[in-house]
Amino acid sequence: MSNQLSSLLDRFNEPETLKMAQLGRELAAKGIDVINLSLGEPDFDTPQHIKDAAIKAINDNWSHYTPVSGFADAREAVCVKLKRDNNLEYKPANIILSTGAKQSLAMAILAVVDKDEEVIIPTPYWVTYSELVKIAGGKVVSVRTTVENGFKITPEELKAAITPKTKMFLFSSPCNPSGAVYSKAELEALAEVFKQYPDIYIISDEIYEYINYVGKHESIAQFSELKERVILINGLSKGFAMTGWRLGYIAANIEIAKACDKLQGQFTSATCSITQKAAIAALTGDLTPSLAMTAEFAERKKLTLALIKEIPGISCSDPDGAFYVFPDVSSFYGKSDGTTTITNANDFCMYLLNTAHVSSVMGDAFGEPDCVRFSYANSQENIKKAWARVKDALLKLK
Repeated sequence: MSNQLSSLLDRFNEPETLKMAQLGRELAAKGIDVINLSLGEPDFDTPQHIKDAAIKAINDNWSHYTPVSGFADAREAVCVKLKRDNNLEYKPANIILSTGAKQSLAMAILAVVDKDEEVIIPTPYWVTYSELVKIAGGKVVSVRTTVENGFKITPEELKAAITPKTKMFLFSSPCNPSGAVYSKAELEALAEVFKQYPDIYIISDEIYEYINYVGKHESIAQFSELKERVILINGLSKGFAMTGWRLGYIAANIEIAKACDKLQGQFTSATCSITQKAAIAALTGDLTPSLAMTAEFAERKKLTLALIKEIPGISCSDPDGAFYVFPDVSSFYGKSDGTTTITNANDFCMYLLNTAHVSSVMGDAFGEPDCVRFSYANSQENIKKAWARVKDALLKLK
């Protein structure tokens, strides 16, 4: 019966992040102690004031369908947040609430990208970016960044990648998986290029905004000449430890917002009513819990980098944001423990999963085949245990 399925399914791949997590769960189900460093999920609980707002919403019977774009007060809360944190002026009509930032990305891409139009994505990039472009029928134009440039695209690289078919530029800051964070000066330099090409849209994924170790978050939407072309994507999952609550949002010009509303009207109608009420508390309330989480992530990053330095052969840069390290593991290619030979990053990840019982994600999924992503969204105890296992496993390779 498989030949009767849509050809759409052949355009894109399953997310490697989810695949590796599933393999880890399968080993764990057999009684093996697997330490998960593959998924990008804070291991903290949702802050109490947000949970209280949700409980109140349940008791107040906010249990019915909502407007497709979201409750007016929830969209207003996004506007308050964007003004408070980013000095960006938006109205509720510019805001679409969705079932997670992933759906927000999907709708924004589907609303803009047509068949064979090109989308420039600097590598490394989050696994879903390229696949959503493929679903839309567009063509991915990957631009390889370098460790020397902090895994950030330069204005020269951007300009060289633009063609008459370029429809969109898609990036994140802070970046998953590299942890790269663009400064205001770096964004301004990119903005100067975009000014020369007024028909290119820019998707700025800012989901890791609060997990920033180098100072104030900067958004490319701050440049007035570009703001109408910027589609800002954000959500609650990372900064508020609300992965399961499923709320992301889009801030864009009215035309894009209406297009996304039209798409969402057919996909999900709207996101969860209770989550929207909780989002008001998250977006306009006390950020102390979020900042405390970031402080703990900073300590875990420091610990992780120190442990990696003890392992010969792993080359790793210091990330400025998010909660991942993205080391180059190519020095292990061709090595073997006598049973398994490492030929690429995929072999490396599977070797660690089966030998050290530590899950990670191969860099191929992010557009960088010689790297591997490890999360440090886990306890310091588990981080120590995981990297001790990794070190032992890698020392067996000759």
